[in-house]
Amino acid sequence: MRALLSLFAILLLSTAGLAMAQTSDAAAVKAVLSSYKVALEALDLTGVERLFATDNQVVESGKVEGGYADYRDHHIGPELGHFASFKFSDYTVTVRLEGPIALATETYRYTIVLKDKPEPIERQGVATSVLKKSEGQWQIVSMHSSSRAPKPKDTN
Repeated sequence: MRALLSLFAILLLSTAGLAMAQTSDAAAVKAVLSSYKVALEALDLTGVERLFATDNQVVESGKVEGGYADYRDHHIGPELGHFASFKFSDYTVTVRLEGPIALATETYRYTIVLKDKPEPIERQGVATSVLKKSEGQWQIVSMHSSSRAPKPKDTN
């Protein structure tokens, strides 16, 4: 009986430890994605490459952009130079952990104001990211985002 109780206690503690580790990992994944979002809103991508694994892929609205460095240098970086502001709202993220791999889905709205046009651009977007934990750090391996004109907010 004592052995059975000891086994039960060990199982209970290991399950609790696993749940705490998963909660910690999910929070770390969310922090990586939040760091990327914050950089976009700041219109400053300095240091963002550290959020991405060496061998990564970025896909945006039906186009494979290549790795993050190509995407930064030839797409999002030059685009940000035309923005007066870039703000996210209604942001949610869900994370599913599969060992050292995380699958994340972000949903959001964003508003862009261009430097030379006062009329804001409003979009509703979604991003799916795959992150991998390597040497204790979560990094983005693949990011796919798309957007469309937003549906009107429900006023009821």
